[in-house]
Amino acid sequence: MRYIRVFGLFWWNFVVGDDWRVAAGIAAALGITAILTQEGVNVWWLLPPALAAVLAGSLWRAISRG
Repeated sequence: MRYIRVFGLFWWNFVVGDDWRVAAGIAAALGITAILTQEGVNVWWLLPPALAAVLAGSLWRAISRG
């Protein structure tokens, strides 16, 4: 059972890392893109600006803390 817990903690730390907001923002962008693609909307362009916005927000929070 310990191995399962360690494996889960590794993946949590790898995906979420230091900032859960980045992981949640990227997951939301991927989810919205998947939903809109299933509806037949061409949204290939959505992920690059979403990624830029999430990373800019993370950078802004890091700078304002320091």
